[in-house]
Amino acid sequence: MKLNIKNETGRLRSVVLGQPNSMGPVPTLEESYDAKSYYSIEHNMYPKEADIINEMNAFEAVLKKYDVEVLRPSIIKDYNQVFARDVAFVIDDKMIISNVIADRADEQEAYKKVFEKVAWRKIINLPETAHIEGGDVIVWDDFLFIGTCFSEDYRSYKTARTNEYAIEILKEYFPKKRIIDLELKKNDKVPYEGILHLDCTFNPIGKDKCIIYKDGFVDESDYRLIIDIFGEENCFHVTAEEMFEMFPNIFSISPEVVVSDKTFTRMNNHLRNEWGMTVEEIPYREISKMGGLLRCSTMPLVRE
Repeated sequence: MKLNIKNETGRLRSVVLGQPNSMGPVPTLEESYDAKSYYSIEHNMYPKEADIINEMNAFEAVLKKYDVEVLRPSIIKDYNQVFARDVAFVIDDKMIISNVIADRADEQEAYKKVFEKVAWRKIINLPETAHIEGGDVIVWDDFLFIGTCFSEDYRSYKTARTNEYAIEILKEYFPKKRIIDLELKKNDKVPYEGILHLDCTFNPIGKDKCIIYKDGFVDESDYRLIIDIFGEENCFHVTAEEMFEMFPNIFSISPEVVVSDKTFTRMNNHLRNEWGMTVEEIPYREISKMGGLLRCSTMPLVRE
């Protein structure tokens, strides 16, 4: 397979979609590793496996409608494998294997068949202390936006997934990219007060537009930089409640077509009526209760 990811919206040809089967029991509060899951467990609303399967089947049907090759990881018994984005990610023609948090380390075994499709010289294995997950990495032509946490308390946050060392290594591998690190607010227990990954607060769509939540960044200057790059008129701003519902985390099949949650009425209407996009609406409410949505569920491999 010839990997090719130059940006977030080029016509999608091949993607890995996460695996909803054999989720196992509802985790305890201590076992949760993101604030939204913690909230869902605490409020006795953690999703049921049958509902997750239905939602991911709906997503797969839309992808296949647009002739996208859909690969799936092998099933690990009693293990959450919904969010494929963080296991590995592609920049240009290279696949970077993430150093995920310990709670998710076993997940990568299930991707062996996917990794075997990629030429070994195109796979980058990072040093053990370089932490990064795909949800924090947004490829946008010459830009590489990376969400991170510079806090001295980095190691104490389960929601801090990408560190400075990993960013420095990516700079060595991709010297021609303009790498922009964006510090995200972190909170392990209150989803309104922290951002798990960059794609939960910022996501480019179309050819020159983006969805953004202003208060997800530690420094307003990071937010302002994104506005300067895309232009105010090309940015759809979401509210705190919409961020909580995961509005930024939709998924592009092409510059003209996005897949979105059918309950995101305000944004979906804007994308259609103001920006002329095709919005494929599916139910994805249950999966959102685990701290991720459509982009989180995918690992794009080939875009035109």
